[in-house]
Order: sequence, then C-alpha cells, then structure tokens
Amino acid sequence: MTLNESTRCSTSEIAPYVTAAVGAYGTAVLTRAADASADATVTLGQRILQRIRGSQEGADGSDRFDQAVAEAAEAPGDEDFQAMLRVQIKRALLADAELTADITRLLSQSPVSFTASGDGSVAVQHNSGVISTGSNAQIQR
Repeated sequence: MTLNESTRCSTSEIAPYVTAAVGAYGTAVLTRAADASADATVTLGQRILQRIRGSQEGADGSDRFDQAVAEAAEAPGDEDFQAMLRVQIKRALLADAELTADITRLLSQSPVSFTASGDGSVAVQHNSGVISTGSNAQIQR
C-alpha cells in the first residue's frame, strides 16, 4: 500500500520519540498511563507506541511489534534493535492510512522543541547534510 505524501510520516520522524519512551519505561511503555512528570518527548513517544499497538491488536503483527519494543527496551543503545522497531512501525504505517494520519497529527501538535547548550552543541530536528562542531575539522567528499 502506498500512502498520500501529505499524510505520510516517516519512521525517522517518529524514532526519537519512540526511543526516548522505550528508554524511559521499557516494555511498560505499551501499557503505562501518561506520567505527568515525563518530558514531552517521552510522552509523545509513549502515545505513538500505544496508538500503533492499538492498531495491531488482533492482527498477526501485534506479537512482532511487542517483541520489537521488548528487544529495544532490553538494549536501548543497540541500533539493530532500534531498526527492528522502526521496521515494525513502518509496516503498521504502510498498512493503515488512518493510523498514519493520526500519528502525523500527533507529531504536528507536539510542543517538543530541541535545545542545544554548551560549546559545540547542535540542536536539529532534521538534517540531510554534515554537521561539524570540531575545531579544525576537515570534511572530504
């Protein structure tokens, strides 16, 4: 299934929120009630994961989705497990245009902001190029 580009959100947009939520709550992120003390990034990630999980209930993909969340929670720094979770998210989005539209709305309503502080810090939501903060850095093509 292909989706209309205007309603499509990408896994790269979702990943920072999902990773933060899984890192903060582990597998409990799927069932935990919203935590007033959680920051906006974690809360949004939690809402996204719960919405995707809700769309998977009763489907063959629900066990794979839960397993991907569990593995990402057990090894939050492991890029391979994060990639497996992104694949499950992508499958859910491709299979359900309404889910994609809901998550796109969640992302657009998010008050999340990025702040960088300190020498050489960079805050960026999307980057398609090189960011260098090192002294005397040389970038070669």
